[in-house]
Amino acid sequence: MKCCITIALGMIFFAGKSFAQPSFDRQVIAVGNLGLSVTNAGTIGRPDVVSDPQGPPSMEYPLNSGIEHLFEGGLWIGALVEGQTAVSTAAVDAPTGYSTGASGFEFTSAPGNLIQQRSTLSYSDYFSVNAVSHLDMLIDFTDANVIVPGTTIPVADHALPLGAVVHLETYAYNYSFADYFVILNYTITNNSSSSWDSVWLGIWTDLVVRNVNVATDNGSAFFNKGGGGFIDSLAAIYAFDVNGDPGYTGSYGASQFLGIEWRDQFIHPVNATNVIAAGWPAPAVHANFWNFKTFDGSQYGAPEDDIQRYKKLKAGLDFTDPATVSFLQNPSNRVQLISAGPVIEVVPGESFKLVTAVVCAKQLPTGGTSGPEMDTEYARTELSNHLDWAKRTYLGEDANENGKLDAGEDLIVNGVLDRYILPEPPADPKVKIIPAANSVSIYWDNKAELSIDPISREEDFEGYRIYRSAAGDDVQQINDPDLLAQWDVQGNNVGYNNGFEPVRLAAPLYFDGDTTGYYYKYELSNLLNGWQYIFIITSFDKGDAALGLASLESSFVANTFRTWPGSAVNNFTNKNPATKVGVYPNPYRIKAAWDGQPSDTRKLYFFNLPQQCEIRIYTLAGDVVAIFEHDAGNYNGSDINWFENYAGSTDQRVFPGGEHAWDLLSESSQTITQGIYLFSVMDLASGFKQEGQFVVIQ
Repeated sequence: MKCCITIALGMIFFAGKSFAQPSFDRQVIAVGNLGLSVTNAGTIGRPDVVSDPQGPPSMEYPLNSGIEHLFEGGLWIGALVEGQTAVSTAAVDAPTGYSTGASGFEFTSAPGNLIQQRSTLSYSDYFSVNAVSHLDMLIDFTDANVIVPGTTIPVADHALPLGAVVHLETYAYNYSFADYFVILNYTITNNSSSSWDSVWLGIWTDLVVRNVNVATDNGSAFFNKGGGGFIDSLAAIYAFDVNGDPGYTGSYGASQFLGIEWRDQFIHPVNATNVIAAGWPAPAVHANFWNFKTFDGSQYGAPEDDIQRYKKLKAGLDFTDPATVSFLQNPSNRVQLISAGPVIEVVPGESFKLVTAVVCAKQLPTGGTSGPEMDTEYARTELSNHLDWAKRTYLGEDANENGKLDAGEDLIVNGVLDRYILPEPPADPKVKIIPAANSVSIYWDNKAELSIDPISREEDFEGYRIYRSAAGDDVQQINDPDLLAQWDVQGNNVGYNNGFEPVRLAAPLYFDGDTTGYYYKYELSNLLNGWQYIFIITSFDKGDAALGLASLESSFVANTFRTWPGSAVNNFTNKNPATKVGVYPNPYRIKAAWDGQPSDTRKLYFFNLPQQCEIRIYTLAGDVVAIFEHDAGNYNGSDINWFENYAGSTDQRVFPGGEHAWDLLSESSQTITQGIYLFSVMDLASGFKQEGQFVVIQ
């Protein structure tokens, strides 16, 4: 499973000399269906996703789709310190995003202080009994430094540090009902000698929804296509694509406030009565949008200094004002700030928590083409549901949202208010996919049937589901795989009641080198060779009406497979075998139906290949065009851009042994012209060779 990607900069050595560099570390959370970059400088997102779409995700959803939802974001802390206004920011409006020592990027981390990981998944390399989620990231940074640690570079315009020490833990899940959000749990400590008064906390974001696989815009044109809004009941700001990549996006990116925990108080507007009764000011959540780097002093203008930033933290836009709604619905280049408070006082040495989330969801189609037509309450149905699940996950046992463990709330029965609790679906089935000519066979085990839900404490397994995409969905449009088949327990009021006999094997099947016993098989025929099919195999439970639990389904991400029907291995055991190698489509028409948008995402297939072979392509004049080798045992398509753009991660791909795709690029990466081409395939085991030809036409 793809979990994370690491980019770290430490010491660089040249000719025996060392040069100190900031220990900047970036990791990508990708255990679920949302890929989010985080750094030990306190930023989220990957700003260079605009110019490097093939790199790690920024805030991609669905994972491997190319649909990004964030340029960059980060924490803001504002307070009054001995009569002065101070705001420390992890990120601000900046055309190229984070750079070492740049103005507004005021949090730093010590050299060697890299991001740590842990996981509740027993099979993870980061398994830990202390983990909270399927993948936690543990990050430490501070605003105390005025010189970037490990360098002589000053942090620009950072004259009044708060002395904040921040420990950030991020939590992400792979469950199908919770794989679209990442929770950010900040523990903030006043490590200075002065009290902070009237503290306001915020998350600044540059949410932008574009499909980087097809977007051709550069510079400001990449960012000025978005609309946005605020859902007050769920304390969330959001953005969507109005006219950037129509047909290739159709989703929301959101930033959500979940709560502040301070001095045994839950600071949130829903708990205002209790906070006021304790003698503290009423909690508030504010939302701001402003035009990127537009310092015009208006309510939609960017703040220029700490005083203006603090004002933004303390007050938000009026979302009942038609002018504000109109401002947000028209496509433009905006950034966002969601803020909450106040925390009336934080004395030296005191710590408190700020908990937020980033959330993505599909935008349900309305048929509209303008912002107001596209962004309706109906269009936000899934977004609201996803925001609610993020909120429920954070609240855990705190059902009445008062920050206390009340009677009947102690689900884990330990006398402590536990947050970050999710019901669990059955275990992921162990799956094996075998593609063949015009067909795919799917096998899976039965371990899900023994799963026990941690909340109901019952074996509540109900059944299995298989989803499948249609040929061409990956390139031509963004569609979810459709439910193909379902089998579930008979004799209850859940599911189809069709039982498992149609797919149950007479005895468990074992494959060479695999100790898993596979109890079920489903075979699909009449598929198109060479086309990508996405299959998702899940288990689901009965749910529990008494506890208010709906039927839950296992991870879509863990059991997503991309496979291409095609020919099996064809070893050349003599000079004139009956099975011949070939090429399809032949003739190849520029461009073929399965080709992507960029010119370097074309492909044609060689088929009936040996286990290991060398493929050479020539012009009619005998000039070599391309040479590459095929190894059926480890072929994953990563040698051409089509698969890197449209086929997800390499660990999801399952190929037939006898096929290899080529991108129609020469050895010098030039696109070949129309004409007749010759090829030869040499079996590296036997030395026998086969030859053929194919045609490229306009």
